Amino acid sequence: MSEENWHRIPRKQIPWYPSIDYDKYISCGKCVEYCTLGTNEFEEKDGKKRPVVKNPNSCVVLYSSCDSICPAGAITHPSKTELSEKIKELRKNPNLRLRKNTSE
Repeated sequence: MSEENWHRIPRKQIPWYPSIDYDKYISCGKCVEYCTLGTNEFEEKDGKKRPVVKNPNSCVVLYSSCDSICPAGAITHPSKTELSEKIKELRKNPNLRLRKNTSE
């Protein structure tokens, strides 16, 4: 996978990244520690550190292990079924065939 494309689809068009439910969040920071790609980072708000999705396109498409890392269940990803439908829709775009990346 290149940094800009995922199977010839521009990564920025793929809605795949974690969401953080701050009502459930318990300040453990495991999601930031776990993600080595820098998707989540700490941010200070009201004098407390909390994770934020800082680099959503760094998240590996269809990978959601950080969901299970969170002991409070505060991390979730979109539905894989809905994402599959979105990817099918994006692949119908005839311009994608012109953007073939030889590094894939």
